[in-house]
Amino acid sequence: MSSSNSALPSGAALQDEIDSLNAQITKQGAHVRTLKKESSSNADEIASAVEELKRLKLHAETLRKHQEASDPSKTFNRKVFDELILRKMFIVPSFEIHGGVKGLFDLGPPACALKAAIVDAWRKHFVLTESMLEMECTCLTPEVVLKTSGHVDRFTDLMVKDPVSGECFRADKLLEDVIDELLEANPDMPTEERERHLRVQIQADAFSPAELDEQLALYGCKAPSGEPYGPSFPFNLMFKTSIGPEGTSVGYLRPETAQGLFVNFRRLLDANSQKMPFAAAQIGLGFRNGEALCLGSTLFITCIDSPCFSHQKQSKLFVKLFCTSNPKS
Repeated sequence: MSSSNSALPSGAALQDEIDSLNAQITKQGAHVRTLKKESSSNADEIASAVEELKRLKLHAETLRKHQEASDPSKTFNRKVFDELILRKMFIVPSFEIHGGVKGLFDLGPPACALKAAIVDAWRKHFVLTESMLEMECTCLTPEVVLKTSGHVDRFTDLMVKDPVSGECFRADKLLEDVIDELLEANPDMPTEERERHLRVQIQADAFSPAELDEQLALYGCKAPSGEPYGPSFPFNLMFKTSIGPEGTSVGYLRPETAQGLFVNFRRLLDANSQKMPFAAAQIGLGFRNGEALCLGSTLFITCIDSPCFSHQKQSKLFVKLFCTSNPKS
């Protein structure tokens, strides 16, 4: 074994370091995405954050290879893993006997038990420890609620379609990915040119359909079929339905759990004896129709909303979580 490998940890210490790195990668990835979305971010800051993310990923991959070399039983076999979770019925494709629907899955008995344990731990850690006000709101939301919150008009993604296969893709993600590939393939690109590409990438989700089409053509984005993508179009991510047999009342399956807490603010405040601050929590399903899982997805969401004034953030748990997720604060 080389001298560089001999300095690496082994056994349980190695696994602990890999787990720690995975957590850092998740956190750094979120930081990079936030920087790309913020108009105040500069190219150097983004580039530095991306480089740090790459460094963490490279280090984690080095440790995984070392772990696999020292203990072949640690080698991750994705095919065997997929077969195992199907055979043990952790997760199975929904409606499998009818051909299934891509992106829809059912939880089997082991996964249901695991989910119940996670929810129980979450509830004890947050709701019970902090005396939060827990609610369970309906999954069906009238149009007026989501119209007021802006979801009806703005909860959309711009999509493009492969003209041959008809498959749809999220346009801003295509643009972001092709710029990432361009920058990675040209590490010696002049700073001014790199900043220009990064500015385009930062604005990817703010472009109009026409602007996005222009950028995709400029960067030479092609569909899997090899043909240029069709024109981009807005796609609302909510599942629309009608309430009642008359069909005159429009509703949506909720895309997130927050609205139920917001519209019940006055009653929650009364339930808390008109005292501020307080925290309200909800655990439940959210429904989104999008490109990531092709036809749609059902999300299990945990949500906490804590209306308060800045000088009232006295909860020790609040301070701990806030400082952990906002290291600059």
